[in-house]
Amino acid sequence: MSDDKPEFDLQAAHRHFAAAGFNRAWDLIDRPQRSAAEDEQMLLLCLASLWHWTQREDCTAENLSVGYWQAARIYALLGQAENARSFALRSLAASQGEGVAPFYLGYAYEALARAEAVAGNRAQAAEYLAEARRAAERMTDAEAQKMLLDDLDGVQALLR
Repeated sequence: MSDDKPEFDLQAAHRHFAAAGFNRAWDLIDRPQRSAAEDEQMLLLCLASLWHWTQREDCTAENLSVGYWQAARIYALLGQAENARSFALRSLAASQGEGVAPFYLGYAYEALARAEAVAGNRAQAAEYLAEARRAAERMTDAEAQKMLLDDLDGVQALLR
């Protein structure tokens, strides 16, 4: 591999692939049914997006929190509780940085609750749901708060 400078704007490429991978993975998350190939594509798109975020000069803790959250969500959808938990913990660590909005903390706890629900750890999932709801109480954006609370209700439904 050469250390030669590429003939294109590398930061622009990272910006493009970070966003494009995230959005394409999200499209697959939203599908009610996916093939095994689509599941693999969804995961690979997410991980590629996350890597491109880590290469961006403007990457923030909030960006990482969201990227890790998406990976946790996908692993939960795939039934891989341990991987979901691992990325949810990374989301939590990123969301606990100074100045990071409660929205990100709430979603980190949502990811942890979902991972524990997938693992069958009902008590731990309930604890994380409570933490996520506490974060939601501190949110000032009513629309974002409702989105989080709706997602928490979805995790709660997994525990029934």
